[in-house]
Formats: sequence, C-alpha cells, structure tokens
Amino acid sequence: MKNKTIIFAIEMGTLFLVPTPVGNLEDMTFRAIRVLREADIILAEDTRTSGVLLKHFDIQNRLMSHHKFNEHGTSSAVIERILAGQTVALVSDAGTPGISDPGFFLVREAVKAGIKVEALPGATAFVPALVASGLPCDRFCFEGFLPQKKGRTTRIENLKDEARTMIFYESPYRLLKMLQQFATVFGNDRQASVAREISKLHEESVRGTLEELVRHFTTTGPRGEIVVIVAGKTLDKE
Repeated sequence: MKNKTIIFAIEMGTLFLVPTPVGNLEDMTFRAIRVLREADIILAEDTRTSGVLLKHFDIQNRLMSHHKFNEHGTSSAVIERILAGQTVALVSDAGTPGISDPGFFLVREAVKAGIKVEALPGATAFVPALVASGLPCDRFCFEGFLPQKKGRTTRIENLKDEARTMIFYESPYRLLKMLQQFATVFGNDRQASVAREISKLHEESVRGTLEELVRHFTTTGPRGEIVVIVAGKTLDKE
C-alpha cells in the first residue's frame, strides 16, 4: 500500500480595522468589543493608550505596537501572520484607523496579498464636528493636518477657491495661527466652526466668521483635540 500525503489547507485570517472612541467610552460598539476579544493580535498605535481602553472592556488579547514610525517594518510580518490564519485587529489611539492615523500602508499590503479586510463603522472625529457645524455637509473635502512648515502656505492658497466645506485637524497650540492664515487667504467674513473635545465632558463648538473666531481664540486659549470646519467659497456669493 502506497503512502498517501495528506495536505491540510490553512484558512487565511482577516484584518479588521476597529474604530475606538474619540472621547466617551460609551461610543464603543458591541461589535468592536467582540472583534477585539476574538482577535489573535491587536495592533495599537500606542499600546499604553489602547491598554487603558482594553482594560476598561476586559479585553486581554496580545497587544503589538504599530505606528507611523515602524509600520513599514512591521507590516510584512503582520501579513504573514494573517496568511497563516491569524485574525488581526488594528486600532489607533482614537477614531478610525487610516484617518490621519496609521492604517493605509497595512491595508494596501493586505489587499495586495489577497487578504480580506473588514472596516467596522464607528467613531471619526470630523463627522460630528461637520454635522454640528451648521455648514453644508452634503459635499465636503477632508484635509486632515496641514503641513506644519514647508508647503503649508501653498496648501492653503490652493484651497482658496474650494467650493466644498473644508475639514481640518489641528493642535490647540497652532489653532490661532491657522485661523489667522485662513482669514488672510479666505477672507475675514468666511464662516467657520471650531469643535473641540468631541464627545468628552468639555465638548464645545465655536461658530462664526474667521475674524470672530480669531478674536475669540486670541482671548480664550483652546484646549483638547481640535476639528476646524470652514465654509466653501460658494457660500460667500449666496
């Protein structure tokens, strides 16, 4: 009787992109908690920050560091784990991975490798800031963080004639400078909204013209995470 070779096919794993609360922990979804508990590995932008979240929900899975400074070096090993059948969940410090946070590179490599990628719906800071701004949200462009130095002025100038509502992230330490630059390029009368600490205890939205916002934040220093919403140029003609 001849020996038979039995080949066992290994089922490929899945890469899950799991949004986490931008503030209030009650914004965590049941599905997100389940996926994190079932994952073989959780990739975290900052393991200390994510560790607090996981402890709150009694999630004890293995954490691995995955951030913008090491993602090019760690992604290949992560892809190999998934191809070998492991389930991997990616989280950022807050919000949805890939939106001004690490995630794009790993997703791109997973897609190239034919790996199933599932993105869970959930928290993203700019969505509540946009819909609560009072500015049109049917058409908008997300610009994220502007360059701090090189290319910043050019980027703003290129948006001078943008007709859609514009969305930006900014540090509280650079907010006033940003508003002043916007007022210079877009005009003092352009409508805007500054949202901070979304879904947290001290959540606040300050609305008005760019000139009014500059005046407000000149006397009132901003704190916390900032989302800036600026009206498109077409509103000035209405």
